[in-house]
Amino acid sequence: MAQDRSHDKETDAERTRLRALLKRLSDADLARPMPDGWTVAGVLAHAAYWDARAIYWLDKWATGAAPSKYEPENVEAVNEAAKPLCLALPPRLAANLTMRLAEEADGKVKALSDEMLAKIRALGGPPFNLSRAIHRKEHLDDIEQLF
Repeated sequence: MAQDRSHDKETDAERTRLRALLKRLSDADLARPMPDGWTVAGVLAHAAYWDARAIYWLDKWATGAAPSKYEPENVEAVNEAAKPLCLALPPRLAANLTMRLAEEADGKVKALSDEMLAKIRALGGPPFNLSRAIHRKEHLDDIEQLF
């Protein structure tokens, strides 16, 4: 049965938005502070982390090592633990990494077969959102409000 792939369209739109934002931000813009001790580049690196995590799971599924059920994690703990690493990256490196991982994650989601999409959805909630746009949009909105 054909699977719903509406997530691809919204993900493509937010990835395009990310690319346009990164082209117009200077290194000084990327270093600009944001709430809770983050910087623009740090927030981008945070988004990149979550795309890297999605890539990890997609690669696991591709090799047949998929989890049998979804087990939620403490997102706040993960975000706070990763924060020093995200902030330590040079701003332009963080921006480039964010774009590269967004493209890779989006491409892997888009390449999923209908059968694999059905398996992932049957877990009762994949350990990541198939729509990479949802999380990305939230942070792009926050960043664009600064400029």
